[in-house]
Amino acid sequence: MRSYAAILGLVASLPQLVSAHGFVSGVTVNGKWTAGSDPVWYYYASGSAPATAGWDALNQDIGFIEPANFGSSDIACHKSAKVGKNFIEAKAGDKITFYWNTWPDSHKGPIMNYIAPYKSTAGDLKFSKISQDSIASGNTWATDTLIASNFTASTTIPRNLKAGDYVIRHEIIALHGATNDNGAQAYPQCLNLRVSGSGKVAPTSGVAGTSLYKRNDAGIMFNVYGSSTSYPYPGPQLWTGAN
Repeated sequence: MRSYAAILGLVASLPQLVSAHGFVSGVTVNGKWTAGSDPVWYYYASGSAPATAGWDALNQDIGFIEPANFGSSDIACHKSAKVGKNFIEAKAGDKITFYWNTWPDSHKGPIMNYIAPYKSTAGDLKFSKISQDSIASGNTWATDTLIASNFTASTTIPRNLKAGDYVIRHEIIALHGATNDNGAQAYPQCLNLRVSGSGKVAPTSGVAGTSLYKRNDAGIMFNVYGSSTSYPYPGPQLWTGAN
């Protein structure tokens, strides 16, 4: 059991922690809010943390997954992530908007979204990529657009996706240190998603989290300070079969 004083201590320290990084506090679909996992879940007494759709991870430092750990299941849904208890409710074709608590403007990089058929352990999830954004123009990246949009980013659930339970994986890869080996920073965020509708198309076999990226992929080692007009997205190709 963790003390109330410990919770207060962590909350007091969060402004310093989140000034560097962030997490998804929740999502909206058709105006309905569903909470994600707040890292302070860890400091509640056992069994008393709020139930959310977000996967609870050991990211109390508001940290990241480094490329050296891309072979670990931590890359799936963050460090030692455990399945959330609730579900986002949506229909195939709906827009889902992710709300980050904050994000630093120095941490430029792509934003990617994946879905996986629901499983209760991160190592069993098989992901299909459904959207990706990177360079908008010049040195303006998807993360800059997120900041300008009140720390939000959106994707659309494929309109022909088969009804059922899924895990949606929303991720920023920060590239400010990515000119160096092991310098990129991955911030995967997973939430449970319950899809309704008449869609008939199930995801393909998908890719395990441990096989999504390699530390020397062109999009993992990348000079974000250069004059590139395109970005070599890491991970599998977009899955468009249910679009």
